[in-house]
Amino acid sequence: MPELPEVETVCRGLAKALEGARITEARAHRADLRMPLPKDLAARLKGRRVLKIRRRAKYILIDLDKGETLILHLGMSGRMVVSRKTAPPGKHDHLVFRFSNGAVVHFNDPRRFGMCDLVPTKELQNYKLLRHLGIEPLGDELTPEFLAAKFKGKKTSIKAALLDQEIVVGVGNIYACEALFYAGISPKRMAGKCKKEELERLVPAIRKVLTAAIKAGGSSLRDYVQSDGELGYFQHHFAVYGRTGKPCPGCVCDIKKTKGIRRIPQGGRSSFYCPVKQV
Repeated sequence: MPELPEVETVCRGLAKALEGARITEARAHRADLRMPLPKDLAARLKGRRVLKIRRRAKYILIDLDKGETLILHLGMSGRMVVSRKTAPPGKHDHLVFRFSNGAVVHFNDPRRFGMCDLVPTKELQNYKLLRHLGIEPLGDELTPEFLAAKFKGKKTSIKAALLDQEIVVGVGNIYACEALFYAGISPKRMAGKCKKEELERLVPAIRKVLTAAIKAGGSSLRDYVQSDGELGYFQHHFAVYGRTGKPCPGCVCDIKKTKGIRRIPQGGRSSFYCPVKQV
C-alpha cells in the first residue's frame, strides 16, 4: 500500500499540474471502488476549479470552488497519472478526469481497494474516514513527549504503535522499519517500555526517513508510480526493509554469526531489523 511519502509525492505532482485548472469532464467507468462512488459525481465535478491539492494521512484532498473537496485514496494498488494524451481508458482506469489546461488524470486501481468521495470542505474534520486520525509525523505535534504520553502503559510492540493511525498517521510498514533502525530500537520492544532517550532518537529518525523518501519520489515495490508515471527510487536506499540476511549500513559484524538483518512476522506484516544495533 502506498504510504505517506508516496501519497505526498502524488499530491505534489497533481498540484503542480492541476491547481487553477477547471474540470471539463469526469467519467466513472464503474459504480464503486471499495465503497460506492458519490451520486452524480460527473455532473457535480464538471466545471469546478481546483483550488488546492493537499494530503491528510494517506488521503488525497482536492479542494474545489463552491466549497467541496474531492477525497481520494489509492488503496493497495491505486495510481493517479497525469498525461496530455487522449488515449482510451485502460482496463483498470475506473475514473478519468479532464482539465481545462489539457491535463488528463486516470485513476487506475486493479484491486479496487481505493476510494473516492465528494464532501463539503467545512465538514472534512468530521468526515467518517478522517475524524479519528492521529497527528501528522512531519508536523510540530510529533515530539518525544507526545509519543511518551500515547505509548504509556501500552503492551503492544513499538512497531505496532507506529502503525496505529489514531496515534501518528501515514508512517506505514516500510518507514516504521527504517525509522526504528536509525533510532536503534528493536521492533519487538513494548511501546510502553521505551525510554525517554529512545523516543528522543525516534522522532528525528521518523522525520529523516520520511523526508528522504519524499525527496526520492517514494518507494516503488509493486504498483506505485509518481503522478508523471515515473517510479520512485527510495527502495534503493533501504537500510533494513526487505534485506534479510544482508549487512546493515555501517555493519562491522561477522555476518556468518549474526546472520545479518532479520525478518520477523508482526501483526500480519514483516518487520526487518538488525539484532545487533536494535535492542
